[in-house]
Amino acid sequence: MRLILFLIFAVPSFAQQNSKLEYAPAPPDNPLKGFVPYVEIDGWDRFPHSLEYHYFAMNRLMTGLDAFDWSPIEEILEVTQKRGCQLIFRVYLEYPGKPNAVPEFLIEQGVKITKWKGDSGVSHTPDYESPKLRKAMADLIAAMGKQFDGDPRIGFLQAGVLGSWGEWHTYPRDGLWASKETQVMVLEAFEKEFSETPVLLRYPAKENHYAQAENVSRPFGYHDDSFAWATLETGREEDNWFFLPLLKAAGATEKWKTHPIGGELRPELWPTAFTGKTHPKEQDFDECARQTHVSWLLDTGLFGKKFPLPDSRKQNAIRAAQRMGYEFHVSEWKRTQNGRIEITVENRGVAPFYQDWPAELVAFSDGAKGKTIAKFDLRGILPGEKKTWKTESDADAKSEFRLRVKNPMEGGKPLRFANRELEGEWLVLPKITLP
Repeated sequence: MRLILFLIFAVPSFAQQNSKLEYAPAPPDNPLKGFVPYVEIDGWDRFPHSLEYHYFAMNRLMTGLDAFDWSPIEEILEVTQKRGCQLIFRVYLEYPGKPNAVPEFLIEQGVKITKWKGDSGVSHTPDYESPKLRKAMADLIAAMGKQFDGDPRIGFLQAGVLGSWGEWHTYPRDGLWASKETQVMVLEAFEKEFSETPVLLRYPAKENHYAQAENVSRPFGYHDDSFAWATLETGREEDNWFFLPLLKAAGATEKWKTHPIGGELRPELWPTAFTGKTHPKEQDFDECARQTHVSWLLDTGLFGKKFPLPDSRKQNAIRAAQRMGYEFHVSEWKRTQNGRIEITVENRGVAPFYQDWPAELVAFSDGAKGKTIAKFDLRGILPGEKKTWKTESDADAKSEFRLRVKNPMEGGKPLRFANRELEGEWLVLPKITLP
């Protein structure tokens, strides 16, 4: 009997030891999420962020047949990288209120330009059915993909190219809009040339959409450029162009699970968003974020110096930024005498993480970094889900274990966990003492 009791009490010394970790909100400037300024805005540094945005006119990038100039993009990338930010960009052929953006060599070859005035200024709409223009667009996308797909300095790409502002419409001059044949050509070019950098489209569409080519089956995300204004369903027929009704009509309400959602806070909301004052047409921000699973949003109201940013507004906006995209919290970890390690991570955000940035587990001895023990994949952990990473280590019992997610861009902000135990880029796992 004494022997049996000894065996019963001896077992726990070989059982796994575990330690709980404490939650703390992750920083609002975690990479690939949050609020976004235009690169050139005067107050770019007054609110924490990890992404910046820029438009590029096609005629600045393509100067002739098979002649491309990437210096405008490289110049902007140099600025954003120095700020520790990744770039989101869009190429356009027409921008109301700005000069013509169609390459001059195409105009010389006979591509027709229709000049017209709308509420946002004068537009220069090209003939999107011109074979010469269509070939030039396909060539530009192909060359751009070869040059920039997978570039760690770039966070997201908006398809752009077609329509006013590159937003895939020419409203109210719908007769100038690109045919579905032209749209399919552009979609196929982006699908072929961009396999690593996420590409986002303005409008979700299924087969037989009245104006847009089908895109739900393609590997693209979407951007809502009237966020918190024309986002949620209202039940009114006249609001069927709002973002969530469009997603629903297209059968794309689950697309966020594999492809990102971005956008822009509606300009009418810039002066008052997060101030406590609401616009009569404003929709609830938190509900919009929850239902769209948005990862990032442009918001000039937070970065333009003409808009006041008292501390109360800034803190409200920080909390809103933290509610966008992913938020990974390591809740516990376990270690056994025979070297087995388990780490449980949960996603407390509204969206998954879409890029292949591995979480690296490293053993430290006497404060010195040792070898990497394992790398874990953050992709596919949906909001509310937990995942347990498992590995083995022969590190000695006194070793300290740390976890980090490096940004592949040199100088980029690391992905930081939502944990009280965070020290800089490292999550320090509480020490487990083994016999």
